[in-house]
Amino acid sequence: MDIFHLQQGTIPLLVSLPHDGTAVPDAIAARMTASARRVPDTDWHVARLYAFARDLGASVIVPKYSRYVVDLNRPPDDVSLYPGQNTTGLCPSVQFSGEPVYLDGQTPTPDEIAARVESYWRPYHDALRVELERVRTLHGRVLLWEGHSIRGQVPFLFDGRLPDFNVGTASGASCSAGAQARIAATLAAQSTYDFVFNGRFKGGYITRHYGDPAHGIDAVQLELSQRIYMDEDSFAWDDTKSASTQAVVKSLIEAALG
Repeated sequence: MDIFHLQQGTIPLLVSLPHDGTAVPDAIAARMTASARRVPDTDWHVARLYAFARDLGASVIVPKYSRYVVDLNRPPDDVSLYPGQNTTGLCPSVQFSGEPVYLDGQTPTPDEIAARVESYWRPYHDALRVELERVRTLHGRVLLWEGHSIRGQVPFLFDGRLPDFNVGTASGASCSAGAQARIAATLAAQSTYDFVFNGRFKGGYITRHYGDPAHGIDAVQLELSQRIYMDEDSFAWDDTKSASTQAVVKSLIEAALG
């Protein structure tokens, strides 16, 4: 089964885009609501936004399937990453809007969730882990950059307006202090976008699980507000907005690499 695409690079950078996928198997789609079949909670166009990383020589891993099939940035035991706050699960049954993903009586059973983990989640993580180790062995270090995006206002998940750039390093645990300081200095040097570190989005399972700065793995999650590079309602890419956003994202990655 074609689960993901991995491009192996030549520099100490692995870009993971776990919510870029939009495919849903027909048998699953038939059980979903009409609104969910549009996969509205996709991290729209992030593979396009990070196209420059391939030119830099980065490794890039991108899934084929939607987070509605299985969320690659959740732990396989589905323990909440944000206890006490609204969130969505390993095989989401609710959309970010609060609407259901599935028709009545059609949510996946525990056995089906376990099967999806084996079919879709585990192959992605196996490849991610092996590529991280390959790059670290080659260079002695690796930057794992998690590229994400979300609507700037999602009342179901957070109050008010999300900043433009939301950097997560598991409150500093997944990334070296030096790399985080360089990212912070780069963001502070520009005035186009507002930003926050370890706010509502501190980094998901991938950042928290694989980040190991003491052993040469810096892991950073960047959650962008979609308004700064696309139209949030139509999901359409915006050439003008995206060019400016891409330039800043590239500068952050280059700063993190040192």
